[in-house]
Amino acid sequence: MVEKNVGGRDRLVRAVLAAVLTVVAISTLKKGKRKTGLLALVGALGFGYNATTCFCGMNEKLGIDTTDE
Repeated sequence: MVEKNVGGRDRLVRAVLAAVLTVVAISTLKKGKRKTGLLALVGALGFGYNATTCFCGMNEKLGIDTTDE
């Protein structure tokens, strides 16, 4: 099991970014812009994963822990 390193406002911001990027992905995919839509979808999945698991690999590599905020 991984150690949690995302919490507080950081987790909330990541959840909001995931929601916004999901909307962007859906709207751009409907317009036929596949590259932009898929990139937004990948970003949404990444931020969503960070927000739900409270873990971020980049935070771990950089030694950042926002769980005490």
